[in-house]
Amino acid sequence: MSKKTSSPGAPPHEPTRATRELVQLHTMVGTTQETLADIIGIDPKTLRKYYREELDQSKARANATIGGALFNKAKSGDTAAMIFWMKTQAGWKETQILDHTTKGESIKAPSAIDASSLSTSTLEELLKAKKDADKR
Repeated sequence: MSKKTSSPGAPPHEPTRATRELVQLHTMVGTTQETLADIIGIDPKTLRKYYREELDQSKARANATIGGALFNKAKSGDTAAMIFWMKTQAGWKETQILDHTTKGESIKAPSAIDASSLSTSTLEELLKAKKDADKR
């Protein structure tokens, strides 16, 4: 984006009703200050100097408008709007509870393996698998 600079002796920027409305509209929909200044043809500092009120209040007005519409949809029975409102405004959250039990009883840790009953080849396979796993 190009930075607009005034030439020496150029008159200062004069906000008009049209530029104020343009700033309000663009701020409400999320246009960045840099882009908005470029659209108007002024420096971002000049934008902030002459349009401070529009920049500060427009986003709050937009949020109030959309928030009000969402609230009305929730009040009229829109389930998605209700859920969204409760999650963002009332602290609701979705949780998943995993029950690691069997018929109401806790799962027991397996008992130790009695290695004395394993064959030599089985023991060698287990040791090899352990070494391979440790390398990863």
